[in-house]
Amino acid sequence: MSEVVAVEIQEHVAVVRIDDAKANVMSPAVIAAIDAALERAAADGLAVVLAGRAGRLSAGFDLDVMRAGPAAAAALVAAGGRLSLRLGRHPAPVVAACTGHALAMGAVLLLSCDLRIGARGAFKLGFNEVAIGLTTPLFLLEQARERMPKRHFQRAVVQAEIYGPEAAVEAGLLDCLGEPSDVIDAAVAEATRLAALPRAAFVATRARARGAVLDAIEAGIDADVAGLVGT
Repeated sequence: MSEVVAVEIQEHVAVVRIDDAKANVMSPAVIAAIDAALERAAADGLAVVLAGRAGRLSAGFDLDVMRAGPAAAAALVAAGGRLSLRLGRHPAPVVAACTGHALAMGAVLLLSCDLRIGARGAFKLGFNEVAIGLTTPLFLLEQARERMPKRHFQRAVVQAEIYGPEAAVEAGLLDCLGEPSDVIDAAVAEATRLAALPRAAFVATRARARGAVLDAIEAGIDADVAGLVGT
């Protein structure tokens, strides 16, 4: 796919790994490569495991692009929102292998997946937008509102509280934990299990459970992003 995003097919699962040897930032090229991997997996009827490199899922949007001007920032944030939607609507199960830190858009990736397995360790997960002076985009807010317990929503999104892996399970960012060396294999096992469920029933039920939120996000994403970055 690219030097940063690699795809490995393991029977009924496409393992999509992000590794830029640094912070695994979401740049336009990385988002496009993940999109292409999802399109290929959808065409082949494959479940997906989305994974990072050891110690890092993603630190969020590429700040160099975000600082390049309103048009560039708007395009990147909108692309991130559409990636979130694509993960949530993939026509097969999607499991996140959270191999370490997951911040900002990196944590949105977790909210977008069906099941999230995190690595134990001294990792940080959450939304730091407010802490660095950014207004949170609607797609993050609504995904968090749906997936996180009410008692954590304000703390995580408005107050920019950052969680360790154990607390991230309680806060709804992760479903369970494993040892760092086992997280990707555990995610593949779970994706294989979910892929064995009757596909039409799985996809239709997920659409009933989450479709209204995703449709609302899609309907407002361009106007919301334009308002955020002042285009």
